[in-house]
Amino acid sequence: MSLFGRLYAGGYDRMMARAEKKSDSAAHRRSLVAGAKGEVIEIGAGTGRNLREYETATRVVAVEPEPDMRARAARRATRATVPVEVVDGDAMALPFPDASFDTAVMSLVLCTIPDPGRALAEARRVLRPGGTLRFYEHVRAEDPALAARQDRWCRPWRWFGRGCHPNRDTVALIEGSGFRVRERADHVVSAVPSIVRPHVLGVAEAT
Repeated sequence: MSLFGRLYAGGYDRMMARAEKKSDSAAHRRSLVAGAKGEVIEIGAGTGRNLREYETATRVVAVEPEPDMRARAARRATRATVPVEVVDGDAMALPFPDASFDTAVMSLVLCTIPDPGRALAEARRVLRPGGTLRFYEHVRAEDPALAARQDRWCRPWRWFGRGCHPNRDTVALIEGSGFRVRERADHVVSAVPSIVRPHVLGVAEAT
């Protein structure tokens, strides 16, 4: 762990708490995980803000590579209503056998992963036949002017957000990685900077 890592993890939690007070993002988070069933892998669990919202999962394995984020997630896991295990791991090389989980959850993480296509391939690999991917991500804007602004600010935003890309077309990445999106709801989260306001909440199944 590092001082910078602890400061970043704490700042991330404060930023998310403010956003949730001023928008519907907390409700979207609950909707994301409330329907996650069976054995669940949450890829990129961050500080574990989702963990208390699981209701129907029989077990949750929360994967997070950053030690300071993982430490916060582990504390939150003790207050979850379903069994949760918080583990170290890389989304692009998940440490689990094929067909290990019924549901995969990805929440505000595909923007930061260096190779999101590889991470999605790993998610598909560890899902059992008929498994689902539940996702909640900020995405590339459909409005051309905002999309251009996302492109223009991508490099400085990556530095600020530790690798976060505000301009990724995440739904296209999911559909290009062996998933079929069967549910999709688009939202604008006004409590965050404009380049990361377009969000999408959805469910996809492996094809």
